[in-house]
Amino acid sequence: MRWLCFWRPPCVRQRVIVNFQHDATEAFEGILWAYQGGWLTLKDAVALKANLPPVKLPGDVIVHRSTIAYLQVVA
Repeated sequence: MRWLCFWRPPCVRQRVIVNFQHDATEAFEGILWAYQGGWLTLKDAVALKANLPPVKLPGDVIVHRSTIAYLQVVA
């Protein structure tokens, strides 16, 4: 279990979709720019919500890994 302390997403600098644990109908899509201390930074982010059009977000989006259910790499 010690390896969990050093978790790092293998997809830095790639476009990803971040799905949350608290709400399956909400997600962010963006370029995973950095990962530091459990925080992920997304650039060029878009908010995705079921049955609504995507909304472009200004600036960077910072998400803590404890709120993430899983990451999807967009090919």
